[in-house]
Amino acid sequence: MRWITKITQMLGCRYPIIQGAYTAFGTADLAAPVSAAGGFGIITAHNFTPDGLKEEIRKAKSITDNPFGVNFSIMPRTSADAIETPTDYNEYIDIVIDEGIKTCFTSAYKAKEIGNRLKDNGINWIHKCATMKHALSAERDGADAVVIVGLEGTGYKNPLQNTTMVNMVMANRLLKIPFIAAGGIGDARGFLGTLSMGAQAVYMGTAFMATKECPIPENFKRDMIVNQDCFDPKMYERLYHHKLKDSGTPSMAVGVIDDILTVKEFIDKIMNDAERILRSWGFNSDCFDTTKDR
Repeated sequence: MRWITKITQMLGCRYPIIQGAYTAFGTADLAAPVSAAGGFGIITAHNFTPDGLKEEIRKAKSITDNPFGVNFSIMPRTSADAIETPTDYNEYIDIVIDEGIKTCFTSAYKAKEIGNRLKDNGINWIHKCATMKHALSAERDGADAVVIVGLEGTGYKNPLQNTTMVNMVMANRLLKIPFIAAGGIGDARGFLGTLSMGAQAVYMGTAFMATKECPIPENFKRDMIVNQDCFDPKMYERLYHHKLKDSGTPSMAVGVIDDILTVKEFIDKIMNDAERILRSWGFNSDCFDTTKDR
């Protein structure tokens, strides 16, 4: 089955599946296999010096001919940060332009200046945010698309963050640009559910952490993701009561992740399961196309 959405058209990937951006391990070793398997991998810029980012982009190109992106996390520096984020991304953007990257993501703080420079050089700009207010602001600033993270997700939280389901339904009403679902998605039903609510792709962090290519400890993958009870009160409290700082808590996607697979096995499973579900519902087309939904 062919999968066509506004995001697959924008990014040039086969499937509307995007790998989350990670501090420390958002490298070519994970991003390239994701893209090679038909998804869209992301290298995180602040894991490297500008020259290091150039080397990492070239490493990914040596692994796959499929497109991948670069993420810029816009965060203030603090003495407690394990990896300090840059205050000036211009050198990094120079690298992205020179290396022919076609899509970049920004996240966290307002990124209009970076987004404008990316767009001026023909690069797609997608901003990741936690609230509808910030999604609408990114749209006004000229973002080509937004990722909206639901409360079920991990990472930085906002006191006004809503659930993934509410985000998708309201984004379909309020946004004119394409939007991407994030937060607690890890299987075919979550994938199809968010597409049915108007999302043009899914953005998964925890799910790709449980793949064999992800360079995090195997005991974390096994104990904190595969064997983690999503109904554990301690996990619930950390995620939903905004107590994630330094906890290493994954998202609610842990409830549907049963094994540690290769990236290709994981993506193939989602897409095969999604097609099987659609066929069981009577969908008989060889093309799943959401571009005419609105």
